[in-house]
Amino acid sequence: MKLRVDPRVTRIGKFLRRTSLDETPQLFNVLIGQMSLVGPRMIHPSELPRYGEYARKRLSVTPGITGLWQLNGRQHDSIEQRILLDMQYIDERSLILDFSILLKTLKVFIIHTGI
Repeated sequence: MKLRVDPRVTRIGKFLRRTSLDETPQLFNVLIGQMSLVGPRMIHPSELPRYGEYARKRLSVTPGITGLWQLNGRQHDSIEQRILLDMQYIDERSLILDFSILLKTLKVFIIHTGI
């Protein structure tokens, strides 16, 4: 989880976070097949136990740069809400849903709402 005011973040870092430009290196991971554009965010292995019965299901999909969680509150959601959104995406994933998520992400990126 991100700190609301992180003293380690420079002015340039704040700009990169605010504009989501800090996410662009992940496009390389998409190109080499380690990530997809849409899907649940990559999690640290230490977070996996929090997924409980959903852990195996969570690992069954390729992580993505953007997903339902990013469009529905991001760091303002509880871990339980994040898990539910990840499971919802896994259960309902389709090209139409992915395209919808990409369009909404593009809108957030363009108008810099920072959710």
